[in-house]
Amino acid sequence: MSLSRRVFLAAALATGLTSAAIAQPKEIRIDYATYNPVSLVLKDKGFLEKELAKDGITVRWVQTLGSNKALEFLNAGSIDFGSTAGAAALIGRINGNPIKSIYVYSRPEWTALVTAKDSPIAKVEDLKGKRVSVTRGTDPHIFLVRALQEAKLTEKDVKLVLLQHPDGRTALERGDVDAWAGLDPMMASAEIESGAKLFYRNAAANTWGILNVSEAFAKENPALVTRVLKAYEEARAYALANPAELKKSLATYTKLPEPVITRQLERTELTHSAIGQPQIDTILAAGLALQQAGVIPADTDVRAAVDSLVDRRFATASR
Repeated sequence: MSLSRRVFLAAALATGLTSAAIAQPKEIRIDYATYNPVSLVLKDKGFLEKELAKDGITVRWVQTLGSNKALEFLNAGSIDFGSTAGAAALIGRINGNPIKSIYVYSRPEWTALVTAKDSPIAKVEDLKGKRVSVTRGTDPHIFLVRALQEAKLTEKDVKLVLLQHPDGRTALERGDVDAWAGLDPMMASAEIESGAKLFYRNAAANTWGILNVSEAFAKENPALVTRVLKAYEEARAYALANPAELKKSLATYTKLPEPVITRQLERTELTHSAIGQPQIDTILAAGLALQQAGVIPADTDVRAAVDSLVDRRFATASR
């Protein structure tokens, strides 16, 4: 082999090794959201920063206002980890968003159908022909679709007004819409501050709060995924052990009074973390209901989509 050939190969090998070294990310991008109280504790206490500091990896926090935004950011590569509802993650996966659901941050009853205190609307059937604000691609949207389905109605029987969650509440209080597919903590705030009524509730139809990771990130950095979940577990344990601090953190981020925060936390269970069969069953049930309602294409293999979404490899990082 000629000298120039050997030099070329040596240089190529060195470049390859350098590229491999560079492959370790220097920054992890992760979301925080008021519908994910554990994420707020994680951000405030710096558990993840402490975990990654010895490797020179920094953490960039990105706020998400709903599952739809978290999925949008994950799909665009703007974040590596994002908080969503389980069923929203499934729809994202079916629509080609390359994500894996890896952790449970809460078991919430965070959505219900809401109307103004003086509204005559008392049941789902009363929504026919009415204006309903909703954030498409989120658990409240999925909750609305399933509620309509049970009442023998579809989205075509109502007038959807597509707004982000905070704007949906505002629209309800202004009288711009007749009802709102609500989300906590805005929903709790509307209850307490303006007397809004949760006229339809179904805790079982609220899908779990799920942490998702970019599929590429999980494939390339499995050890880092495990370390992120380790920090999440530390934050979840801290939240359970320090409820007063959890309330304070939520109040700081939402700018909402303590009675509103208390109402939200009454509907938010933080005692689960490892993703497994209960979440799979709930997400599958939601997916099949959405398929029956025509939201998910009839030829979609929903069970296979759930199997491809939920990744239990990292469950050992949580309890």
